[in-house]
Amino acid sequence: MASPLTLATRAAANHRGGPRPFTSPTTPMTPAGPYSPSPASAVPLLRLNTAATGGRGAEHRSDWKPERRHWLIMITLSFISFVVSLDATILVTALPEISRSLYGSSADSFWTGTSYLLTCAVFQPVIAAASHCFGRKRQLVLSLVLFTFGTALCAVAYNFTIMLIGRCVQGIGGGGIIAMTQVIFCDMIPLRQQPRYFSIVLASWSIGSIIGPVVGGSLVQTSTWRWCFHINFPFCIVGLVATEFFIRDSDFAFEARPRRMDWLGALLFVGGLTSFLVGISWGGTQYPWTSAATLAPTIIGALGCVAFVVWQVHIKPDSLLPMSLFGNASAIAAFYCALVNGFLYSALYYVPFYLMSVRGASPVRAGIDLFPAVCLLVPGSVIVAILTSHLGHFRWAIWLGLVIANVGCGLFILFDERTAKVVFAVALAVFGVGNGMVLTGVNVGTQAIAKAEDRPMAACMYGFMRSLGMPIGVALAGAIFQNAMSSALSESGLPTGIALDSERFLFVLQAMPKEDPRKATILACYSKGFRQVFITMTVISATALLASSAIRRFKMDAVLPVTTGSRLRS
Repeated sequence: MASPLTLATRAAANHRGGPRPFTSPTTPMTPAGPYSPSPASAVPLLRLNTAATGGRGAEHRSDWKPERRHWLIMITLSFISFVVSLDATILVTALPEISRSLYGSSADSFWTGTSYLLTCAVFQPVIAAASHCFGRKRQLVLSLVLFTFGTALCAVAYNFTIMLIGRCVQGIGGGGIIAMTQVIFCDMIPLRQQPRYFSIVLASWSIGSIIGPVVGGSLVQTSTWRWCFHINFPFCIVGLVATEFFIRDSDFAFEARPRRMDWLGALLFVGGLTSFLVGISWGGTQYPWTSAATLAPTIIGALGCVAFVVWQVHIKPDSLLPMSLFGNASAIAAFYCALVNGFLYSALYYVPFYLMSVRGASPVRAGIDLFPAVCLLVPGSVIVAILTSHLGHFRWAIWLGLVIANVGCGLFILFDERTAKVVFAVALAVFGVGNGMVLTGVNVGTQAIAKAEDRPMAACMYGFMRSLGMPIGVALAGAIFQNAMSSALSESGLPTGIALDSERFLFVLQAMPKEDPRKATILACYSKGFRQVFITMTVISATALLASSAIRRFKMDAVLPVTTGSRLRS
């Protein structure tokens, strides 16, 4: 009797109007047993070919090599990932100037960064699920268009309302780009080889993160902050053209698309999670934690998230997210590590802020001083990628990376007005290496733990959890910084309103003479606020290290699923 894989391949060939040869009739095996397409994916969307899968046993070989078309796709995805990462950090050193120019408060500056991170995280699983219905390319193009449109809104913004709308639209597009990059790599490359080739994307992402703060600071000092958005347009246009030429659309029948997408599940997921994140972001910064303005969206959002889980488990199982992704302790621990890895991203916001306030650095100098962290993140990621591909195991990278990252966070606690530059550089370097190792280790681990047919969504869920940790980290750090600084100001007999407007107050602080005794006191209050942020980061990082002990050993030799929602054609 023909195996499920053979039947699926024949169905794909008949759907396109004729039989096509297939080199391996062997039924692929997963840890759960033979794989057969689920009813939701009865029409195969990925044309299996020996170039992508390597034929029989490709996943167990170490000599898989990409073809020219694979290289073009990887370069395209790396290029647009660079644009997204550049945009994620370019405003770090420009926020005080944007706040001054648009007459915004510290809360407005906070939401300029958080709104992007929030929408970027929330929409990733939805766009990934939609790509199973409408094809990978359509969702990637849509994400690029949304990112470009959001950039245009931000570039012409004359108040913070338009700025925040633009940042939200940018975030949706950026989240879609991240999700589709992860999913397409899963479609295309065997898991054992993924770390090696995905390191190209990680390197592009890291380069964007490295130069973002420096470029943003340079543009603010030499021109206008609006160029932080204008600079994206050439990259967006080239990315759209490259996507059109090098990434082919899926073969999915148009009539079936609207019926396959779980729109109600998507609404529950996006609405519930957004409301919850907005509530916890407001708590302790714009409104007290016990106020109705904080509790109402938090509770409504939590109920929405519970409703989504009930919908996914009991009413329409796995229609948006496969619940099997969270089916064991190893998976839950790995996704928590991804969440914490994103949480530590708040360092990219608060370390430059520390430099510009406590150390009096210029925006450009603050960006340059970040180099030890972001420059060493790339080697950490690449070395782990090579070693995990060679060894076929990943746990060591997560454990060692979290230990090193935890040491880096602990060194941040030493930062004050008199910290030596060498201590600062060493702390950032250690932090960068550790996070680079975790970045690759957890990415590979979440996929190795998942079943073969769930691997594209596991990759997307990794990106989602990491992106979700970013707004949570920035929001929690913002509340902790503001409360700690307010307390320090109150004890010193100074107005606590300085903490509420801490970013715009930098311009007042810079104008104060060094001889003014209030300046030293205010700087000490800033320093106490940052210290509490770094203590929190260290504690959260330690919880991830403890959780990682629950991750069992999984091999990285697995079989590419036939049905993944997209057909990458040569």
